[in-house]
Amino acid sequence: MQELRLDSQSTTGSNVEASVCSAAVPGESITRTAIIRVELGAECIAEDSVAVEEPLEIRLSYCDDSMRRERSLSITMRTPGADEDLAIGFLLSEGIVHARDEIEGVDHPHSTRARENIIIARLAEHAKVNWPTMERHFYATSSCGVCGKSSLDALESPGLAAIANDGATTTAAIICSLPATMRTHQATFQSTGGLHGAALFQYDGSLIDLREDVGRHNAVDKLIGSQFMAGGVPLCGRILVLSGRASFELVQKAVMAGVGMIVAVGAPSSLAIELAQRFNVTLVGFVRGERFNIYCGRHRIRA
Repeated sequence: MQELRLDSQSTTGSNVEASVCSAAVPGESITRTAIIRVELGAECIAEDSVAVEEPLEIRLSYCDDSMRRERSLSITMRTPGADEDLAIGFLLSEGIVHARDEIEGVDHPHSTRARENIIIARLAEHAKVNWPTMERHFYATSSCGVCGKSSLDALESPGLAAIANDGATTTAAIICSLPATMRTHQATFQSTGGLHGAALFQYDGSLIDLREDVGRHNAVDKLIGSQFMAGGVPLCGRILVLSGRASFELVQKAVMAGVGMIVAVGAPSSLAIELAQRFNVTLVGFVRGERFNIYCGRHRIRA
């Protein structure tokens, strides 16, 4: 249970201090905290909803020399919820797995006090992990999922292939409508204002699925992981919508999942544009009202 304590004292007449002793309930994505709200110079003690941020360790269970081994793969700061999807999406987007049958299961360990913040992905016996060739020590934070890469050459995950032109197109009007549609379905964002969103749409603007997280790369991994386990990858004829900017890593994850169009509310980076051009991805940014920028892949957008 959450314990909340408010201590207020007056020192100069109107000064108010609030202290809070609260802990997020394990597995919950929102917690409550005491704040001092200032409006028009007046202060009052209030309570606010905030997004939970906790570490998640992703462990890999795999077979090596006919022996089952377990090894820590990554630590990421995430919002609790859909941890299994997050782990699977991470494995796919990093090129560690490529097919559904390479994964036997994903679950929290049963014999640890911190079980809520540890997830174990169990690979099938035929799935191979070549640890010596993995040039990155996987450590990610909520602001940057690509931290720790040893070189620029190691940024591109193995298995990347150009997205085929399947003839699917959408319109400018549909693109402009996507961020608003996504926002109306972001329940946790509506409460906290502090989460990134990643959503998958049909080219006709129909919402397929949506995930939220304090880390934008985690939201995408959760979304891709869910689709992967449901047999929906590659995501041909789908649009990935991002609530913020489009970074190199997010474009990389989209390519690994077979997404042909990315629509971002924010700006793309130069490396994101280069990667999208190289792998035939339509990249749209700065979607605001009835305008947006097309950075590459104009052929998927009808006049």
